[in-house]
Amino acid sequence: MNSKITSFSNPKIKKLNGLMKNSQFRKKENLFVVEGVKEVNAAIDSGFKHEMFYICRDIFLDEALEKKIRRLENSENQIIYEVSKAVYESIAYRESSQGIIATFHSKTNKIEDLKLSAHPLVIVLESVEKPGNLGAVLRTADASGADAVIVCDPLVDIYNPNVVRSSVGCIFFQQIAVTNTADAIKWLKSKGIKIFATALPATKMYYNFNFKKSSAIVMGSEANGLSKEWFDNADELIKIPMLGKTDSLNVSTSAAIVVFEVVRQRSVK
Repeated sequence: MNSKITSFSNPKIKKLNGLMKNSQFRKKENLFVVEGVKEVNAAIDSGFKHEMFYICRDIFLDEALEKKIRRLENSENQIIYEVSKAVYESIAYRESSQGIIATFHSKTNKIEDLKLSAHPLVIVLESVEKPGNLGAVLRTADASGADAVIVCDPLVDIYNPNVVRSSVGCIFFQQIAVTNTADAIKWLKSKGIKIFATALPATKMYYNFNFKKSSAIVMGSEANGLSKEWFDNADELIKIPMLGKTDSLNVSTSAAIVVFEVVRQRSVK
């Protein structure tokens, strides 16, 4: 390991800051940032290709992870860099970051690469705006055993650091595809997957439908809901009962409610 990075203007630190804050820079470099022991472990274990690891010795205590990283090293390229506490705290976006930040290569996330079970459950998000919501839906997808998450016309980069953080590593284990609404609809129909679109104008509650066969649960943005394309192509429009004064829920909450009804139905013999 070379000498400790102590300068805020070090080129590697500048690059890290750029990757954290700028989605266009992430796409240009084909890299994204992962912070925290659990998340870095998940990225390595799921086969994401690493670039660099930055460790703050004043904070980082996980010997098992360091051994795992050192097994990735070769004699030609240094991949572990030590940074001072001051520099580390200037780049960390989490309070309990555990002293490790890493960069990994992004994946292409094409819809045609998705692998499905016999009766798949797919979660579709259209024009998702908030990274925390996307990350939370990825956690729901993982917990429910969903086959994949399709993100249509996203307004947030799926490799935004806050998506990675809020998914608690699930982004690395979950199949994700990024596409547009028209191509998502075409693909779902080609696979014989029934489209259930959540919509305020729907008249039937979600729990009145049979989700035991191949199903796609489609959620729109909190601001605008789903586009007309989904209404025109959905097999069913579904809704969640709203008994108070508000007419909608956070999209990640809505997704969890409907998706775990799918899980409940499929667990009943």
